Amino acid sequence: MSQIKANDNAYIAHTYGRFDIVLTHGSGALLYDENEKEYIDMTAGIGVNCLGFGNEEWVKAVCEQATSLQHVSNLYYSKPDTQVAEKLCNMTHFSKMFFANSGAEANEGAIKVARKYASDKYGQKNYEILTLVNSFHGRTITTLSATGQDHFHQHFDPFTPGFVHANANDIEDVKSKINKNTCAIMMELIQGEGGVLPLDYDFVKEVAEICQQNDILLIIDEVQTGIGRCGSLYAYEQFDIQPDIVTTAKGLGNGLPIGGVLLNDKVKDVFGPGDHGTTFGGNPVACAGANVVLSHMNQELFDEVKRKGEYIKKRALQMPHVIGVNGLGLMRGIVLDGISAIDVVRACIDSGLLLLTAKDKVRMLPPLIITDEQLEKACDILEEVLKAW
Repeated sequence: MSQIKANDNAYIAHTYGRFDIVLTHGSGALLYDENEKEYIDMTAGIGVNCLGFGNEEWVKAVCEQATSLQHVSNLYYSKPDTQVAEKLCNMTHFSKMFFANSGAEANEGAIKVARKYASDKYGQKNYEILTLVNSFHGRTITTLSATGQDHFHQHFDPFTPGFVHANANDIEDVKSKINKNTCAIMMELIQGEGGVLPLDYDFVKEVAEICQQNDILLIIDEVQTGIGRCGSLYAYEQFDIQPDIVTTAKGLGNGLPIGGVLLNDKVKDVFGPGDHGTTFGGNPVACAGANVVLSHMNQELFDEVKRKGEYIKKRALQMPHVIGVNGLGLMRGIVLDGISAIDVVRACIDSGLLLLTAKDKVRMLPPLIITDEQLEKACDILEEVLKAW
């Protein structure tokens, strides 16, 4: 065992089942371990490193910011967070943004906005938020309560009350669980941790209409689906809806912790001083990197993401043991015919390919800048592993 692994076992809480490799550096969509073995990265740090490793523009911006102003707190003004907020609001037609440090924190912020909006307007009884069965919204006590998967609702009772779960793509179940106390509906448009399961277009449209007609806030969790991952800046654009609140994180930072809550006109002023906050929100270094990420978000990139995603789907469907491919763009879940997804991932690591799982599926979330040659080689490795089963 290497000293790094030994120190990990000795000093880090065992909340992760790590794979047996020590990664030391990367370039683009390639990673290298302590023995200089090369891996094609189809994980992007679980959908984070959208520009890959070592993007020169991003590295320069982050390093320059770190040498001038690494942190001052939100007691003062600084430039990088205002730039990110301006860019995102202009790109999405939202009105304001609250900065957080992660997807879970962004979802916590969205939940607080929804409950305060309803409390201000209708009284404190209006606090219920409807989410979907099989959803995943984070690992804090409240976002676990919002998460619609029973196996997460263990060991940490009591969970935060006020969440109701309806079946995805079942509009009648949604309607049956809306009541006079419902203040918001919160959804992922592709249930990532739930198995890379897209919601139906018509279902999403009808939920949006119900929200609009009943002054129920529509919250779209774009933590994993956002920042170009699905072939548009945010996935909701492909469902022709305009949510009241969108949460964002992961790819926005390209590796540095950042999250955010986008707010429309209806809710832009719900938070006042002291209603919410976070020490590191809008951190100058993280925002300097996020500004570079947003500068790369354009239609040319989105078209490439869609094209590469279709290549993955076409190739995978020709492989043995593959019976389906879910997802959009470069967020893909490969459905297997009963063989173990985690065993497939382990075998691919031996062959120089890093993949993820999502329940019983093999999940692909590569850097958006992955080359065609790297994508082809990745598919070749996966195909060879599956042929050997």
